[in-house]
Amino acid sequence: MARVRFIGPEAVTVPELGGRAVEPDEVVEVPDERFEGYVCQPSNWEAIEEPREQRDEAGPQALSKAAPAKKNAAAAPQKED
Repeated sequence: MARVRFIGPEAVTVPELGGRAVEPDEVVEVPDERFEGYVCQPSNWEAIEEPREQRDEAGPQALSKAAPAKKNAAAAPQKED
């Protein structure tokens, strides 16, 4: 299970977590397949621990070995006939 922290201003009821109240600054476990549904709301949720499969794929060196982004040339302007 993944873990997220609720950073909203007041407690909320989360039906997906059995209808329980989640307090501000509380860390909760969420199903791995629903992790993105929480962290895509950065004003309310903060990632604490990613789903197991994402951690395994990335590995500890993932960020340091990432290739730089490829630069694409701009499209040539169109010529008038």
